[in-house]
Amino acid sequence: MEYICNPVNINYRYQFNADPRLHGQMQICREAADPSMICFQGRYYIFASMTLGVWVSDDLTHWENHRLPHELPLYDYAPDVRVMGDWVYFCASRREENCDRWRTKDILNGPYEKLEGSFPFWDPNLFIDDDGRAYFYWGCSNITPIWGVELDKETMLPLGDKRVLIEGHPFEIGYERIGEDNSQLPASDDEIEAGYRAFILRQGVPEAQLPPEVRPLIRGMFSRKPYIEGAWMDKHNGTYYLQYAAPGTQYNTYSDGVYVSDHPMGQFRLAKNNPYSYKPGGFLPGAGHGSTMRDIRGNWWHTATMRISVNHDFERRVGIWPAGFDAEGELFCNQRYGDWPMAAEGDPWRNPAWMLLSAGKQADASSWIKGHEHGKATEENAQTWWQAASNDRKEWLQIDLGKPMFVHAVQINFADDKIDIPCPGKIMGGSQARYIEERDLLTQWKLEASLDGEAWFVVEDKSSAQTDLSHDLIVREDGFSARYLKLSDLSVPYGQKPCISGLRVFGLGQGEKPSIPVFTAKRTGDLDMTVSITAQADTVGYNILFGERPDKLYHSYMVFEPGEKRVGALIRGREYFVRVDAFNECGISEGNCVKL
Repeated sequence: MEYICNPVNINYRYQFNADPRLHGQMQICREAADPSMICFQGRYYIFASMTLGVWVSDDLTHWENHRLPHELPLYDYAPDVRVMGDWVYFCASRREENCDRWRTKDILNGPYEKLEGSFPFWDPNLFIDDDGRAYFYWGCSNITPIWGVELDKETMLPLGDKRVLIEGHPFEIGYERIGEDNSQLPASDDEIEAGYRAFILRQGVPEAQLPPEVRPLIRGMFSRKPYIEGAWMDKHNGTYYLQYAAPGTQYNTYSDGVYVSDHPMGQFRLAKNNPYSYKPGGFLPGAGHGSTMRDIRGNWWHTATMRISVNHDFERRVGIWPAGFDAEGELFCNQRYGDWPMAAEGDPWRNPAWMLLSAGKQADASSWIKGHEHGKATEENAQTWWQAASNDRKEWLQIDLGKPMFVHAVQINFADDKIDIPCPGKIMGGSQARYIEERDLLTQWKLEASLDGEAWFVVEDKSSAQTDLSHDLIVREDGFSARYLKLSDLSVPYGQKPCISGLRVFGLGQGEKPSIPVFTAKRTGDLDMTVSITAQADTVGYNILFGERPDKLYHSYMVFEPGEKRVGALIRGREYFVRVDAFNECGISEGNCVKL
């Protein structure tokens, strides 16, 4: 059996961001986002922003990064790919000028044939209907909508005027509100104007000198309105599913919603199950701006953007989750345990076979830096990390599971902490200028295990690895017994002091599942609910599940602390059912379902 553990285990490239708004500062982080995933000639391909290439897999679990030809717009965001017959069509985003397209019959080897574009766009998506007609969707802004237009399938030029298809409605749709946990409503007109005037004053540029097209963009910065972006279209049983992302990539609530219609150009109505891709909790949150694909066995998968957003708002990763359509035609995605190892085959609502063993467990280390102590490596938060005091390969990190347990998988998550080195190449682009690291860097380590902390055995030795996998996954399907795990012989890119945001261990403990959780759920407004969970000693964490029916609890929010949790993703006028499940090292216990 093959296993997936998000984020996708691939070499994420470093970005040297030289955004003019940073006033000469350089921000450095790894990034990949906005994934378009297709199946072409029996293989799977993911095209993601800022990767300089394409990820290729035969089984959706093992991915390799292949470089793409330099003439493609590899520094443009949100690459879009679609299969049409023997061809694969490719394009990416560029607001400032017309966006060209390329097509090829061989993704890895080319050649790529260029098709001249006729208009600018951002966050593109090409859709080929069953009858061969081509449609195009695009949009990425908090002031403009998602548009659609039919294209001539030979020239890829528009066949008429664009049409508004999706706009934001943050006063009616809770998951579209910006902020952590969808916490903020849009600003008033007075607040927007005050922010606009203050910004102009700080820049020292008279308003009359600002180009007319720039003024609404500046006002948009202070609107607190959601970004409506990342369109993707699928068709299932005669219904068209136009997917979109909101409210912003830097929030834990970055999610994908969906509208449905009986025609590719609408009119579209908000589907009952929304947001269908939503992962605000757990180790690595976020599940927005993605794509949905059917594999060669007929199973559906959704891939989307996950956020870290510490060193830069666009510090992001890519995740993959099982998806599908239920008996009533509702598009869903299972993210209940969305950053735990999952089998690559089976029921899309399958529970994980292995439980999280490392959450909150005691850690020790050879050294650490204040604010980045060893305990950060087990607190299930990708935004915090242990950092060694030096880059000496003698540094080590160790965790104690508390008692011997049966280990089946370990995920080693490396982080970055304020890298400050000269840019190794030429800055490219305009408003989001950057350099993408072209060299293949190395991340090396050794993992050992022990039952008593004295006699150690090697689980995996990558101390001489020629790979750069910052979220590496080690699977031992047969398992092994261990109480202690030790990570050592560490070497990471640019000679950094190694940082670990999560030394995550999965397997099975010896004991009982947790008690059935006790909770209350109350709707506190049109868009919000509060779930209060009673603490219980035998529990590691909880999953708050909710949805339109007791048998359709498609949304989830994982938390590791009992008490009160506000969830702000509800839709005005809709009824909800809520259930809280508890989990520990030995299994999952389902709670009772209640109606809000």
